[in-house]
Amino acid sequence: MRGKAVVALGRVVLSRREHVVTLEPFESGILATTLRYPYEIRNAAEYFEDIPDVPVPADMLQLAEHILDSRTAGFDPTKFEDQYHAAVIELLKRKQAGLPMASEPLALPPARVINLMDALRKSIAAEERKEPQTFRRPAAAAAKAARTGTARHRKAG
Repeated sequence: MRGKAVVALGRVVLSRREHVVTLEPFESGILATTLRYPYEIRNAAEYFEDIPDVPVPADMLQLAEHILDSRTAGFDPTKFEDQYHAAVIELLKRKQAGLPMASEPLALPPARVINLMDALRKSIAAEERKEPQTFRRPAAAAAKAARTGTARHRKAG
């Protein structure tokens, strides 16, 4: 395969599902790479067609380039840790040692992000739909006030 510069196609079952793979020589072994079926690939243009082309001012572009230049560093994969794997290993060690399981509080749901302009527009639209409120006494309360009270007459005497 290496001498002919070709790869082989194969099929493999992963997670109860069949996948097509390419097999190619790699160092002293064979490298398998999963491929996607055509129905799994979406056209990116459909997702980005609604985004307008916005001209970026030169000074903003220069600032962005400066930030990228100052934050660029070499990639060291050893700095990344599989936190899920580490947590499972820690849990298994605690179980083997017979230690009590630590019960952690449930994670709070992520905060809901609200677009303030949309919320303001909805609030204004809701206020415009409401009828203007007038503060009138109900008829029964007005009749009672007339009988008992607000206009009391003085007794002579």
